[in-house]
Amino acid sequence: MARKRIPVETGRGNGFADLGYADARERTLKVELAMEVNRLLRERRLTQAASASLLGILQPHVSDLVRYRLERYSVERLMDFLVRLGRDVEIRVRPRTGRASRPAVRVLHGA
Repeated sequence: MARKRIPVETGRGNGFADLGYADARERTLKVELAMEVNRLLRERRLTQAASASLLGILQPHVSDLVRYRLERYSVERLMDFLVRLGRDVEIRVRPRTGRASRPAVRVLHGA
């Protein structure tokens, strides 16, 4: 039986953009921030109830957060969660370096 060839497209580096979302950059940023929030919650071994109390939200909303159902959260709210978890959040605006570089919004994780 001959194998059928399946066409493969190279991604652009952003899965949301590849899927055609107009707000792909914002979605990517939200996921990166949520990943850091969830990492810190796991690191502290907090229950969802304790996490809810610390973050100032309801327990079912923590459930949404840990499952990356992020529709209810803005970028600002996710940054506030990081601050409540004892992290500093820094926003830096600077000129692009190099002619070939694309505009970027990035989350850099520090120790």
